[in-house]
Amino acid sequence: MSMILFACVVRVRDGLPLSASTDFYHTQDFLECRRRLKTLALRLAQYPGRGSAKGRDFSIHFSSSRDVACMAICSHQCPSAMAFYFLETLWWEFTASYDTTCIGLASRPYAFLEFDSVIQKVKWHFNYVSSTQMENSLEKIQEDLKFQPPVVLTLEDTDVANGVMNGHTRMHLEPAPNFRMEPVTALGVLSLILNIMCAALNLIRGIHLAEHSLQDPGSQFCWLDQTS
Repeated sequence: MSMILFACVVRVRDGLPLSASTDFYHTQDFLECRRRLKTLALRLAQYPGRGSAKGRDFSIHFSSSRDVACMAICSHQCPSAMAFYFLETLWWEFTASYDTTCIGLASRPYAFLEFDSVIQKVKWHFNYVSSTQMENSLEKIQEDLKFQPPVVLTLEDTDVANGVMNGHTRMHLEPAPNFRMEPVTALGVLSLILNIMCAALNLIRGIHLAEHSLQDPGSQFCWLDQTS
């Protein structure tokens, strides 16, 4: 089985796919990995340089510079140095074929679909040429990876990011705080009783005033007549 299964070139700032290799694998796991690669392509601006998202059977490797990134799905047997050497070679081939103006003005997916033939040729070379013929280049890549290790993600991370980008943020639920009421003190009880007594006295006073007004409704007017 080939170690490099799929490759594509994308624009970093928006994840627009510019070109891609033809798929020959249609297993459920591979198609799921393709879906996660598309999600990861939208986040490449957050991860400049090299990076890997590793799963059980497949790994996604990416390498970006300026506004162009190359991505690949590889089997778990593929050494990281070989994957990044492949991506670096692909990046040089693409940027030598298309200038930055053409890349920046691309408005539709796979605007450079004709580059597929180059991707297939480079992919075949890395899958079937003996690694001893690339020994010097692989050693150089390995040294680079020691000094500048790639960002390491998991394929599950891409699903989390996809949910956030679609507005479905992960909710962190915590139990509500348990507030306990303080016991009532003797001073509080006394204050409550006094307030009740004052309210009762005010109520009784109001009733007496109302009764007095009803029993002698003309007294006020008589007093006014006498004074006049």
